[in-house]
Amino acid sequence: VYAGGAIRSGIRMAELGKEMAELDVEKNRQEVRFLLTGYCLDLCKLNNQIEVVRQHIALTQKEIEQMKARRKQGTVLQNDITRYELQLQGLELTLTKLTDASTVINHQLVTTLHLPAQTVILPDKHELDTEINALSAIATQELWQQTAADNNLGIRQAAVATNLAEQKVKQAKAASLPSVALVAENQLFGPYTQDLIPKDCNVNVWFVGVGVKFSLGNLWKNKHQIRKARMEYQQSQEALALAREGVEHGVQASYTNLLTSYTEVETQQKQVELANQNYSVVQNRYQNDLALLTDMVDASNMKLSAEMALVNARIDLLYHFYKLKYVTSERYALPIFSR
Repeated sequence: VYAGGAIRSGIRMAELGKEMAELDVEKNRQEVRFLLTGYCLDLCKLNNQIEVVRQHIALTQKEIEQMKARRKQGTVLQNDITRYELQLQGLELTLTKLTDASTVINHQLVTTLHLPAQTVILPDKHELDTEINALSAIATQELWQQTAADNNLGIRQAAVATNLAEQKVKQAKAASLPSVALVAENQLFGPYTQDLIPKDCNVNVWFVGVGVKFSLGNLWKNKHQIRKARMEYQQSQEALALAREGVEHGVQASYTNLLTSYTEVETQQKQVELANQNYSVVQNRYQNDLALLTDMVDASNMKLSAEMALVNARIDLLYHFYKLKYVTSERYALPIFSR
């Protein structure tokens, strides 16, 4: 009937244990989702870089053809053509490295998803561009902080651990209290056969009572268990405070990185625009014999570097956005891919 609250706290501990197990499963699912997100974004970055390099290979091949035509006219030296052919070889080597790296990431992604080994996963560039453009309206840091405080799995696990420690204190206190039980019994005895001459008699015995159990030794022994349980409860409260503080720092850092990435994308877009303008001007001057080949090569390399940097900046922007969602434990869908 009464056990000093041990029964109620035991039931509550079982419920909290179930909740902790569910949070562990959700945390593992969240970690796998973020791992897949990293693979997807890496694959997208490599595919975009491959596309940029291919465009520059086509552009370089076009320049070489034009130089060969001018070579026949005597306005271009063979050394100029050789310089561009060397640049073409470098671009083709870069393309091979990027393709191999993309194959590696694709294999890791396919293995993690338990798809057939021959599966080739391709990013949906339209969906990715839509997501990047949608990031122009970023919620305030305070809203992200509130979302993390409500949803972060680490904080929720620490809170459950604190509740478990509190129930353990109640369990330890319950051991120092008496337990009360109601006892009822009804027995019907048949013929008595233990004597030499059995007696035909039926006896019905019943009783109802109250049982009280209390261990005097617990008054001294259980004080240490109570003190230990209270210390564990205090430690769990400190762990909860540290978890909240760590998540707050994580959200602040991720939000700041997201804003930095957004600024970097805008900067790289401007640099690509300037690099394209510079390349057009230098190309026109070179064709009119007003610029050196080294100026042309430098302009081409500047254009390639700017476009590659823009690709990296756009994917980094998405990565920091998903990182912020991961820190706040907010659910999100993986980048859309086709296979």
